[in-house]
Amino acid sequence: MIVVSLTALLFLACDVSDPPAEQLFNGTDMTGWRHVGKGGFSVEAGALKTSGGMGLLVYDGMKIGNAVLRVVYKPESPRSNAGVFIRVPEPPHDPWFAVHKGYEVQIQDTGDAFHRTGSIYSLAPSEEFPPSGDGWNTMEIFLDGQTTRVEVNGSVVNEFEGGQEVPERKKWFEPERGPRPDSGYIGLQNHDGRSVVHFREVSVRPLPN
Repeated sequence: MIVVSLTALLFLACDVSDPPAEQLFNGTDMTGWRHVGKGGFSVEAGALKTSGGMGLLVYDGMKIGNAVLRVVYKPESPRSNAGVFIRVPEPPHDPWFAVHKGYEVQIQDTGDAFHRTGSIYSLAPSEEFPPSGDGWNTMEIFLDGQTTRVEVNGSVVNEFEGGQEVPERKKWFEPERGPRPDSGYIGLQNHDGRSVVHFREVSVRPLPN
């Protein structure tokens, strides 16, 4: 006869495969964040709001890797341009350092496959994703070693492996090609004066074992 203790039953009942998320944005102010470059961010109605640009709101608290970065965002128009930067090797003091040394997961619904929402900007194309009902979209970025997988509204739109073949760099503003680290600093981009994007959640949770 197999005897299972109450403690073991409680352990089995818990979803140990989904560790709890750590909120990086507290919904009230920008504690833990630092802005570099032009323009800025403000907090309105519990969400970060972009203005002007080009700039970057950097989270200095820790490097992020082997984790799921969750960003809930709402663009004011399909042309609104922003991005989520990942794998930046050092805390950036200039937005262009993040462009050339990290990856940008693009936010803009009107670009081509290499420059639209969910793409690794100019490096890896994205697929289309289902629209949300209220304009708020959920982007989850899975950082697993050199693998980057992007889901938007529950649909996988991109999976990129560091070191895979990428298109030739053609524009001065496109990122320099080359390796990125397994883990790095993250940031939110404010792109230009015509683009307004709201971010109401930025959180991270470890990948399940």
